[in-house]
Amino acid sequence: MRPVLHGDVASAARALLAVPRAQRDALCVRMIREAGIASRHVQRTGRIHLLFGNGSLMSAARKRVLADEPGFDDVEYCQCFETVLRAVVRARLSRTRS
Repeated sequence: MRPVLHGDVASAARALLAVPRAQRDALCVRMIREAGIASRHVQRTGRIHLLFGNGSLMSAARKRVLADEPGFDDVEYCQCFETVLRAVVRARLSRTRS
């Protein structure tokens, strides 16, 4: 997966906000996995992955319906943002341990 920036996290959080709470963790993991697949594809072929985009988390997230972006006064959005950050950290840690 390409380096994760604020826009990546915001887009992924908006994708999570657009689905029921029970589906958010799995969707988050799926988007991170798809970004990784796309990143490897781009490195190998020099072309964007047709399904998952350019290897960024934002690209993987934007393949889905995104909720309008609320401010950080929206607790549910903050929870989605936190979910993405925690999943990114877990993915990075598991990759460094491999």
